[in-house]
Order: sequence, then structure tokens, then C-alpha cells
Amino acid sequence: MYPDNDTFAPLSEFSFERRFDDRDAVQWMQQNWSKAFVFSALYAALVFAGQHYMRPRPKLNLRRPLVLWSLCLALFSIIGAVRTGSYMLHVLSSAGFRSSVCDQSFYRGPVSRFWAYAFVLSKAPELGDTAFIVLRKQKLLFLHWYHHITVLLYSWYSYKDMVAGGGWFMTMNYTVHALMYSYYTARATGLQVPRPFAVVITSAQMAQMAMGLTVCGLVYGWMPQGDCPSHMDNVRWAALMYLSYLLLFSNFFYHAYLRRNGGGKITEKTE
Repeated sequence: MYPDNDTFAPLSEFSFERRFDDRDAVQWMQQNWSKAFVFSALYAALVFAGQHYMRPRPKLNLRRPLVLWSLCLALFSIIGAVRTGSYMLHVLSSAGFRSSVCDQSFYRGPVSRFWAYAFVLSKAPELGDTAFIVLRKQKLLFLHWYHHITVLLYSWYSYKDMVAGGGWFMTMNYTVHALMYSYYTARATGLQVPRPFAVVITSAQMAQMAMGLTVCGLVYGWMPQGDCPSHMDNVRWAALMYLSYLLLFSNFFYHAYLRRNGGGKITEKTE
């Protein structure tokens, strides 16, 4: 179900957002989404081969490239959060919470359609985050590479079907990444970021996963009524994914901030 064009009158589009053709995007993803498995396999192979290669070699500094990389992703995430957030707020205020969860117009509405596609595509280049961890010989958490792979696979798998809940999933991720990449940019420049900021980021990540589970439950409950389009396989995979993230982030939070002598620092990208 798609609202009339008049519903979106308060939303103003940039020219590149207006020119974006979501039909071509959906068609391309329907034909190519399975390539995410190829990217994931190559990513895993390069990560562990890279660790093996770096083991006898000195770590690289890479401070300037890391600042540039983190800054670019921070700016992308901030803009994405503002644009998708404006759309979601408009839907919430004009059509209500249920519509914000179930309405597929997030994939085709003004403003949001470009940023929905940009979101799913961005999960492939974001795999490059891990290169900095490997080349700088930092500790690589299971949470890090597991999260990268599963987000890429699920995002591409879901976009092709324009499943319910996507607006919440993407907007939350953009928002959390805006905070996280800003933190990494500051850290990469050598700034001493107060410890509570790291706690806030991990707390936001856990809240994101809890809300993701909630949205999955709502889609499952509303789907039989016919106005919340999804399918059981997608709901199952989404719920399993968000539950695993919530458990992993909770474990990370406990060991980083609650255990005595915990380091209290996010030393690498954990999303």
C-alpha cells in the first residue's frame, strides 16, 4: 500500500533524490542479490588470509586513511539518518506507528527511496572496515565480522522483496552508525573521547537490536491481516539475526564496561 503523493507534500527532495529510479534498483537487486554471498565469501577469505599474512609483520599505522575512511562513513550515515528520519517522522505523524512498520512506501517514497537503496549498497564497501583492524593488527572480534556478513546478506535479501519493517531497520542503523563513525573519526584523529560516549554508543546498539526484535514480532503478528507484507522466512531470519546481535552486544557491554578492570574502550568497529 502506497500513500497518495499529497501525503508527502511536506517533504522536499534534492534533485538527485528526485531523479532516482527505484524500479531499476529493485529490479537490479532481484537479479543480483545473491552476489552478496560471493562478497561475503571473499571478505571472509581475505580477512583470515590477511591476519595470517600480517602475523610475522609489523603493524601499519594508517592513521590518515583511517580518519578519511571514518569521516566519509560518518558523513554518509549522518545524512542518511537525517533523510530517512525525516521520512519516518512524517509517516508516524501522518499515518501512525503501524503504517511506519508495515507500509512499503519507504522503499518508493520521496527522499527515502534513494537512501534505502544507498543503505543496502553501502553494506558491501563497509566490509573495508575490517582491513584497518587486520593491517593495524588489532583484536578482531567475532561480533565484528559476523555482523558485517549477516547485515550484508539480510539487507540485500530483504530489499528485493521490499519487506515490512525496512524503514525502522534502516533508519535505526543509519542513526547508530552516525554516532559510531563520528566516534571512530574522533579517535582516529587522536582526540580523547570521554568514556561515557562509548557506553552510549554500545547502549544505542543494544536498543537498536531490541527494537529490531520488536518490529519482527509486530510484522509476524500483523502479516496474516494482509497489510504488513513480508514472508515467514524473512521474519525468522530477521528475528534470529537481531536476537544474536542483542546477545553478542550485551556480552560485549558486560565485558567492556561492567566487569571489574574492564577496558572501557571500543577499540575496533563492532557496529
